[in-house]
Amino acid sequence: MTILLADPIVRAVRVLDNGDPLVPLDHAPGVLVREGLARRLDVARALLPSGVDLRVIEGHRTIAGQSAIIERYTAELRELHPTADGVELDRLSSRFVAPLAVAPHVAGAAVDLTLVTTSGAELWMGTAVDATPEESDGACFFGAPVDDEARHNRTVLAGALGAAGLINYPTEWWHWSYGDRYWALLTGAGHAVYGPVEVPAWARA
Repeated sequence: MTILLADPIVRAVRVLDNGDPLVPLDHAPGVLVREGLARRLDVARALLPSGVDLRVIEGHRTIAGQSAIIERYTAELRELHPTADGVELDRLSSRFVAPLAVAPHVAGAAVDLTLVTTSGAELWMGTAVDATPEESDGACFFGAPVDDEARHNRTVLAGALGAAGLINYPTEWWHWSYGDRYWALLTGAGHAVYGPVEVPAWARA
């Protein structure tokens, strides 16, 4: 059974932030992540097969940015599920976007990414990055039935990122994190090492 980010056991995980700063990724212009995550992404890149690299699309996300995604997607779900109450809408929403209180992107602890060739062509992963469960008929789930090419590429992605210490959010094949509450829960760590963090002044200039 997949544990969703809306589950109370995720919120119950303690956060003892280790103070790692947000740093820019040299291989992903404009993307900021915590320093410890950046190091692990470098490790993952080195573990990929020759001719394959990571394309990191998004890292740290502001509180306002996260809130906007939640509101937009929840509105879509409300139209699709008019009888759903607030708890059910939160559960459905958390398959695609994390509740603000536990959001890994807001902590600088998560990346949305895919695989590319060295020439920059994206490899087939079964869906586009950020395809919702409704848009993809569930194919966005990492373990969903997809064709052989997509399954192979997802396995390659998972092999490198998992070996580097990241964990996947199973409803989104492209979402991987390190140091957040969800990571702590799944790995058995005593606590999360990254909590919400603001973009530094130098990055806002």
